[in-house]
Amino acid sequence: MITTFTKEASQLINGPVGQLEIAIGEPTSQERNAWGIVCHPHPLHGGTMHNKVVTTLAKAFQGMGVTTVRFNFRGVMRSEGRFDNGNGELDDLLAVMDWVQQEKARREIWLAGFSFGSYIAARAATEVPISKLVTVAPPVQYFPMQALPPITCPWVLVQGELDDVVPAEKVFAWAEARDPKPVILRFPQAGHFFHGQLTELRTQIEAALQGL
Repeated sequence: MITTFTKEASQLINGPVGQLEIAIGEPTSQERNAWGIVCHPHPLHGGTMHNKVVTTLAKAFQGMGVTTVRFNFRGVMRSEGRFDNGNGELDDLLAVMDWVQQEKARREIWLAGFSFGSYIAARAATEVPISKLVTVAPPVQYFPMQALPPITCPWVLVQGELDDVVPAEKVFAWAEARDPKPVILRFPQAGHFFHGQLTELRTQIEAALQGL
């Protein structure tokens, strides 16, 4: 059984259009010199930093000794502003990255995202230096991911083959066409939200990252 996720106390930081709500999670193994920042699903479809796949990604990072930051995009819960179709949300992520480096400590950055959040994380990975990237169920059919420049950092892509939101075959075709390609983790029995497979999701992501 995956351990129950404990909601860390959230706090507010300054973002591009107002305050952003974040939550910092401490590592659960020997600490690495890294921040793990996790991006949540689509704000207009119920996505928040408390999504179970998002918290599972955070747990995977924490289990590898990484201090995590989950945050709510603009317009979600206590974060100010309104949805901006990915452009403003990228600015939100970059603001969180700047904040941890300036206010906490300069460390390498690991990024992860689920669904819409994986689009934002992937965009950031093409614009600023990061050390590792994890994208879960990237929405390649709904956002201009085909146009992204090469992602050159070590990268793990995760996709459920029974996904009823993001067409799995399109994700796999996109990933195989990338140069360089990511490490691709296929989950034959998983839908979009990985119900019943969160423990396995965490285990496989940790193993894949250890191998990079």
